[in-house]
Amino acid sequence: MTDPVLSIRNLTIDYIGQTSDFHAVKNVSFDVGRGEFFGLAGESGCGKSTIAFAVSRLHRPPALIRKGSQILLEGRDVLQLDNKGLRDFRWREVAMVFQSAMNSLNPVLTIGDQFHDVLHAHAGMTRAQSRARAAELLALVDIPAHRLDAYPHQCSGGMRQRIVIAICLALNPKLLIMDEPTTALDVVVQHEILQRINVLRKELGFSVLFITHDLGLMVQVSDRIGIMLEGELVEVGEAQTIYNAPQHPYTRRLWAAMPRLHGARLRQEAEQ
Repeated sequence: MTDPVLSIRNLTIDYIGQTSDFHAVKNVSFDVGRGEFFGLAGESGCGKSTIAFAVSRLHRPPALIRKGSQILLEGRDVLQLDNKGLRDFRWREVAMVFQSAMNSLNPVLTIGDQFHDVLHAHAGMTRAQSRARAAELLALVDIPAHRLDAYPHQCSGGMRQRIVIAICLALNPKLLIMDEPTTALDVVVQHEILQRINVLRKELGFSVLFITHDLGLMVQVSDRIGIMLEGELVEVGEAQTIYNAPQHPYTRRLWAAMPRLHGARLRQEAEQ
């Protein structure tokens, strides 16, 4: 890839224990292209979220990113940023939608106040300016401006999820990381949210790193997919190639584990 937004090289992350270390990510390398929707899939505990936290530099002890690892955003080494550099980097360069994002909103602040916190801290906007910008952002995710005066509990789950995504887009980041963004949502709302993200990606030009264990959902929206197994990246390819002709045995087993709506029914007979 000639002009990637994100380049990860030899990323190795351990969780340091008193008696032994847990190797969460093992020498992982991949790129996310400009404007690309890149999916990272695998079972729970395989290291997907650990990579997402590393890109945003959100790790805390006992997590340790080993020497030799590189995380480059448009050629700049994220691992070398100081505190001021990180403050400018987050939200402006990279924004992250966390797991259970709809529960990450502050329950005692209105939606408008939570937009203002971000826009005032990182862009110096007044309350009037931040409210106008927040109304624009809510319109992007099909939410009326009067919801700025609502509290999170007054919004549905899907609406809260879209509000979090709108907040993440407040400063026009180059990369949007989405870590299980549709967990606990019904399939109709999942489809609506991901469809909207794809539209915004094409309009605004940002890249997406989409993390999930749901391969069926991922292949519908991703340009390319990477498959994680026990901390290692075992396969990367075009989404349709991964779907139609997976090369790694683990990827084939993942597809085989998905329920089928059509075709012959297979049943594993119990051993006698």
